[in-house]
Amino acid sequence: MLGKTANGLFWLFRYLERAENTARLIETGQRIALTRLGDSASEWRSVLQSAGVWPAFEAARGEVTKEAAINWLLRDRGNASSVYSCICAARQNARLVRTALTGDMWEAINSAYMNAQENLGRQVAERDLPGCLRTLRQNTSLVRGMTHGTMLRGERYDFARLGTFLERADNTARILDVKYYVLLPSARAVGSALDNVQWETILRSVAARGGFRMEYGADSGPRDITHFLILDQRLPRSLAFCAAQLQENLRSLNAGNAHPSDAMKKLDFINRKYLAHEVDAIFDYGLHEYITEIIALLADLAQEIEREYRFYE
Repeated sequence: MLGKTANGLFWLFRYLERAENTARLIETGQRIALTRLGDSASEWRSVLQSAGVWPAFEAARGEVTKEAAINWLLRDRGNASSVYSCICAARQNARLVRTALTGDMWEAINSAYMNAQENLGRQVAERDLPGCLRTLRQNTSLVRGMTHGTMLRGERYDFARLGTFLERADNTARILDVKYYVLLPSARAVGSALDNVQWETILRSVAARGGFRMEYGADSGPRDITHFLILDQRLPRSLAFCAAQLQENLRSLNAGNAHPSDAMKKLDFINRKYLAHEVDAIFDYGLHEYITEIIALLADLAQEIEREYRFYE
């Protein structure tokens, strides 16, 4: 398999995952805005920061309003990480690696693209936004389901999964950070009703509320939620689950080599230093500092994977 095919698959699935995650962030922003009275600009700024697009938004649009933030995240062509831009980029990568995809995968990607063009071709009314976001999530999930159900387990599948779980881990880390470092108005609010509602919203944003309630009950607090989202390997969006999947696919690609690749070494470092501790140790270290370092290490890991497999054959 040529390096351009590996890179195309890697970015195809990064973009699809980013589109779904951004749709979830918009929904989260709406819920969080309801937990406070008055101007919601600070909440939407925090969502833009979580998505990693705040500097670009500030430069291009300036003042934060709910409508401007949603439009920037959802459909603005000037934002390379908007849901619409990500779906378009995913389809472009799919065209470049068409022969590496199954027919069902190609049809699902095309369907997601055509639905995005139809639904995001104009400003989305607030009353239509929940349905629009739900459709976008379902479309990306369909691509993922077709991939899982029809793609041979080999190198192509490994690159698709690497893109998916790198992007997913980054998103979960960012959501945790924006909750703990940006949303909470002051230390006095820790443990308050506002704090609890916001943690509940974070669980919803990563589709983890139901699983968390089944495992921990209704009276659990921030430490249990943090443990669930970082260290619980049963949750498909936890950092530990994503790291385990990345490790499996990197091992598969490295099979037959006498020594682990540099990407495997970097991932092993993340596992040993950041994902092998109890949650109390994370809070003692500082959740914001911990998450900031995780995000930087994931970005470095992504760059290493691209370097290693750019000329993959």
